[in-house]
Amino acid sequence: MTDTTSNPLKILVYSDDVDVRKQVILALGRRPHPSLPELEYVEVATEPAVRAQLDAGGLALAVLDGEAAPAGGLGVAKAVKDEVREAPPIVVLIGRPQDAWLGTWSRAEATIAHPIDPFDLARTVVGLLQPVNVGS
Repeated sequence: MTDTTSNPLKILVYSDDVDVRKQVILALGRRPHPSLPELEYVEVATEPAVRAQLDAGGLALAVLDGEAAPAGGLGVAKAVKDEVREAPPIVVLIGRPQDAWLGTWSRAEATIAHPIDPFDLARTVVGLLQPVNVGS
């Protein structure tokens, strides 16, 4: 049996819009699934802050806003996947479902369309995080 009360999983949430960051955090909550430890959020509003957090390490997952400005989450995701050797899984928030192909281009593991559906986001994030917990 896995101990899910130990170290929280650190989730990076990037958007230049504080409301989008809050929507993501509220949608996921402290513990979106009983098989996972609690989540700890790191909110950032700029691309350099994303890079600094990635360089610091310890991130279990990143949620990047594709609509952020001036650096959109799709471009940030592509750069991260190209340049960071052990990049965490990435979920990109996209403007509309038809833009999901951009998530493939960016090499993000998943896309979620605005407006954020809390159930869809939680299901996606839990699916990406559960392998982190196996064998811990």
